[in-house]
Amino acid sequence: MPAEMVVPAWMHTQISAEQYDSWTDDQCVGIEVVDGMVVVCPSAPKRHNRLARILANALDAAAGPDWNADTDFDVRLHDVPLTNRRPDVTVYRAETIDLTPTRPRHVLLVVEVVSPGSETTDRIVKVHQYAQAGIPFYWRVEQAATGVPIVYTYVLDPATKAYRDAEMFTATVKATAPFSITVDLGHL
Repeated sequence: MPAEMVVPAWMHTQISAEQYDSWTDDQCVGIEVVDGMVVVCPSAPKRHNRLARILANALDAAAGPDWNADTDFDVRLHDVPLTNRRPDVTVYRAETIDLTPTRPRHVLLVVEVVSPGSETTDRIVKVHQYAQAGIPFYWRVEQAATGVPIVYTYVLDPATKAYRDAEMFTATVKATAPFSITVDLGHL
């Protein structure tokens, strides 16, 4: 006889910001909340995590004392309905390090590393959500079949609340915005 899968009740109903804020850090790992519904995010492959860490370290070093770059924490896009995203890399105001939740007004740049299963979300859904939230810069890292990452950068047009294409880099990022950075992603 097959075992029945027991699904927690919170996976069937919208949760509020207050409910989410009462959960422990362990309960929030590996999930995002979109329109109040919990979305379970699969563990990322090692290559994905390495790309995110290399970029976070390089961005942190280039950002100067006013900005921090870190991986894998919530950015609260909306309170009602609750929408929390966990960008692979977030550049945020250093003075807000102890402020929870992190809000879009604290964020300068988000980076998403596309992996199998996140293509539509990273290329379409999150781009729109981050732009509507007013986050000034968005970078998308594609893991090409050649193994050499391609980084697409976008800048927010505040009048339309939409991103416009900026620069594209293959293997080595040599960006000038939001600050000058050079990082080689071609040798993982």
